[in-house]
Amino acid sequence: MALYQERGYDRTTAAEIAEKAGVTGRTFFRHFADKREVLFGGEAEFADALTSAVLTAPAHLSPWETLLHAFRSVEPVFVENRSFSAPRQLVIAANPALQERAQSKSRAMTAAVASALNQRGVPDRLASLAAQVGTAALNNAVMSWLESGSDDLDRYVVQAFEEVRDLSSPVPRSVHETQADTKD
Repeated sequence: MALYQERGYDRTTAAEIAEKAGVTGRTFFRHFADKREVLFGGEAEFADALTSAVLTAPAHLSPWETLLHAFRSVEPVFVENRSFSAPRQLVIAANPALQERAQSKSRAMTAAVASALNQRGVPDRLASLAAQVGTAALNNAVMSWLESGSDDLDRYVVQAFEEVRDLSSPVPRSVHETQADTKD
């Protein structure tokens, strides 16, 4: 990560990463398919933990409550990796190819979550919608948490899920009046 931050992703080679880590190039490639995977390693294990949490959530939970339960169960992964995650986001944001890779990984995780919801009896389209919206809420919560410097990720996750739920609630009249006043 230090090399990516210092030199930029494109100007950093796998050989330089291996050297900085004190391993051979061969050892590096035993652990990572390419230099991108340094940023995305562990994603499969994370998706497995998340889908397991969906599948083992209490049966009485709604799909939305199941997702909140599952996302809260993997919060320690984010907390433990915070010092890596914040600079990782900056490296990804600066490189369109990495942004595309991150989106691809996110789509795969979302599909895995949808599949787990489907296995719980949630119809395909609803499972897909819930997984997409839930993943967006989680991403929003994690980004807000990283930017805040707070130690309490759970507060951000719960808040994001509540805000999504509230999107379908009637808007108080005072909000409509405020919006109308600003249009004049």
